[in-house]
Amino acid sequence: MKLITNIVGGLLGLLFIVFGANFFFKFIPMPADPSAADAPHKLFMAALFPTGYLAFVKVMEILGGLLVAMPKTRNLGLLILGPIIVNILCYHIFLVKGKTLFDPMLIGICVMAVFLLLSGRKAFAGLLRR
Repeated sequence: MKLITNIVGGLLGLLFIVFGANFFFKFIPMPADPSAADAPHKLFMAALFPTGYLAFVKVMEILGGLLVAMPKTRNLGLLILGPIIVNILCYHIFLVKGKTLFDPMLIGICVMAVFLLLSGRKAFAGLLRR
């Protein structure tokens, strides 16, 4: 079980490191979005880019990915990536209206995060106790 947890942690960390770094270095081309310019998701992203907020989120993705990839710091990485994953889900549910909710990458990220959260649930139990 520990080997599987380490593999899943490494994969989840790698995903966030690669896609976080892609924001800064542009090594994966992004496909053009044919939707209207006033679509809610485009307006949302148009607000995030110039303010620097998205750059901060991407730095946190890279940091969280690095921490999740290492077994000793995995739980801290999950605490950093948790709100980011929730925001990614909310983006797909509310702004894109669920059209890309069943994207294999999104499902994979959520399943891996839940698996790691459940495998380290003893470490998080202290957060729920009084």
